[in-house]
Amino acid sequence: MLKKPKLILIDVDGTLVDSVPDLAFCVNEMMKRLGMPERSEPDIRNWVGNGVERLTRRALIGQLDGEPDEALFRKAYPIFLELYAENTSTRSVLSPGIREGLNRLRDAGYVLGSVTNKASQFTVPLLKDLGIYDDFAVVVAGDTLDKKKPDPAPLLYAAERMGVHPADCLMIGDSINDVTAARAAGFQIVCMPYGYNHGNDIRDANPDAVIDSLAHLDTLLSKAA
Repeated sequence: MLKKPKLILIDVDGTLVDSVPDLAFCVNEMMKRLGMPERSEPDIRNWVGNGVERLTRRALIGQLDGEPDEALFRKAYPIFLELYAENTSTRSVLSPGIREGLNRLRDAGYVLGSVTNKASQFTVPLLKDLGIYDDFAVVVAGDTLDKKKPDPAPLLYAAERMGVHPADCLMIGDSINDVTAARAAGFQIVCMPYGYNHGNDIRDANPDAVIDSLAHLDTLLSKAA
């Protein structure tokens, strides 16, 4: 049974936003410039979730685990950053039910924030371009602190900023990183099954609940203690 939260923090990539179309475009434009084979969108979707540096490394080796030649990475990464700065929200879209869900939560009086591993130079324009930046009282990006999820520090920082005890906070995410960070921070955690979890079923990570759409969260919370 969930406890009604005073602060709800929501992940970006794979939860609020399907950003893979832009990320895939940038990966493959980068690969073309390097004279390397393009990668499939399903593969890229499987590699997303740990920041664009990790994505770049995975794209260069064509797999989830391992490391590319460091000289190749140093050549590739600036190319990717240049491309993604120009294509942060060109093809990305809100996940189904996000606008409705945010409206319902806001109308119910919940304070909302966002915590992501995406760097602020990409996070803020993306949220603004998709029309949801102003829904959040706090946004913690991947470079706000020197630690990212699955470390609990970004979640605890957001809670402290908003003056809310961790036990009164709820994290909404799509990956094992979100579950791990929430558990370590003392947050409740609800997950979406449609996001970026490297091909694994998020239910296996044992979040407190799994819902198909953010539009269903207010109904779930209406039953909370």
